[in-house]
Amino acid sequence: MNDATDSATDDAPGARIRVLLVDDHPLMRRGIAGVLEEAPDIEVVAEADDGFQAQERYRELLPDVTLMDLAMPRCGGIEAIRAIRSADPHACIIAVTTYAGDGQIQRALEAGAAGYVLKSTLCVGVAEVVRSAHAGRRVLAPDLAQRLTRARPEQLTARERDVLALVAQGHGNREVARELGIAEETVKGYMSNVLQKLQASDRTHAVVIALRRGMLD
Repeated sequence: MNDATDSATDDAPGARIRVLLVDDHPLMRRGIAGVLEEAPDIEVVAEADDGFQAQERYRELLPDVTLMDLAMPRCGGIEAIRAIRSADPHACIIAVTTYAGDGQIQRALEAGAAGYVLKSTLCVGVAEVVRSAHAGRRVLAPDLAQRLTRARPEQLTARERDVLALVAQGHGNREVARELGIAEETVKGYMSNVLQKLQASDRTHAVVIALRRGMLD
């Protein structure tokens, strides 16, 4: 791997695509790195095991493409994508996860991800994913794209997700209202919207649907 002094992107013809790998599982990182090391046009310049370290490595090295796991301790991938893209709007980041929920796809794309791929398919085509992203193409499997298109009218707002997340923890309306600093009637209004959007029969059903679709962590 290169040191921080080699962080400037080399745009010369034939330059290799510089990749940052972010995943909290060392075996997954090594597996992906092993595949990429066989590609003559790609170089893994650094690895990170959580979102905070990913932000540090990105600032140091300015990689061409970042493969970002979403489910990590301390700082998750979506938070890290948002922070990196805020500092560098041109950052090319691919969200990587084991989960295909449309809610999680939408959140990753809203945070600024250039694409979304599943770990189950990544090791086979990871080099092409990196090349496509570096070329400016959105990387999203056709079935995931279709699922996202179908789900867009039912997406929850950030505040609705906040309310539902607290409900998922077992809090009643009064506790949710106190936690978020809003009126209890407002909480009821948000929950009514959630039930309608998710076509859920009750609060528990709404939580189950949201977890299955990746709307909640």
